Amino acid sequence: MLAIAAPEFAEHGLHGASTEAIAKKAGITQAYVFRMFGTKKALFLELVRAAFERVSDGMREAGEDKTSLDALSAMGAQYFDLLADRTRLLLQLQGFAACGDPGVRDAVRECFARMWNTTEEGTGLDPVTVKTFLAFGMLLNAGAAMDVEQVDEAWADGVRTRIQSGLFSHITTEANR
Repeated sequence: MLAIAAPEFAEHGLHGASTEAIAKKAGITQAYVFRMFGTKKALFLELVRAAFERVSDGMREAGEDKTSLDALSAMGAQYFDLLADRTRLLLQLQGFAACGDPGVRDAVRECFARMWNTTEEGTGLDPVTVKTFLAFGMLLNAGAAMDVEQVDEAWADGVRTRIQSGLFSHITTEANR
């Protein structure tokens, strides 16, 4: 059911996705979808949480047995690779887009906090460096959502440029006081 619902919500978001279409693809009734998940929003949030968890778990695993910028570099490479899963990427972005709903906003905050904590605790780096790293991640998200791999223009080349961990060596709390 989740595998069927994920692309529907990734493409159409919380309000545009159709539980009727999901039920039809799953070969069940719409009422059964609601029996399983309670509400459309609950199904959406389960998918958004899973998308964020995959990223946080992947970053944590990539950074294991490493520290500081080495861990950050491994996390960044893993993050970049995870962007290839367009459905999960779009589910995260749909989660951000639906933050006008307080319940969604709370869930997305929790997910983002976990990603922040995974980065901070897994690297031991200061908040300014973590913030910069995650900001670059959001730019990568936007580029992946726009499918910049298919764009042959200078700005798209800039978005696609891999970021080397050395970039972060000068971005510290001390340097930004």
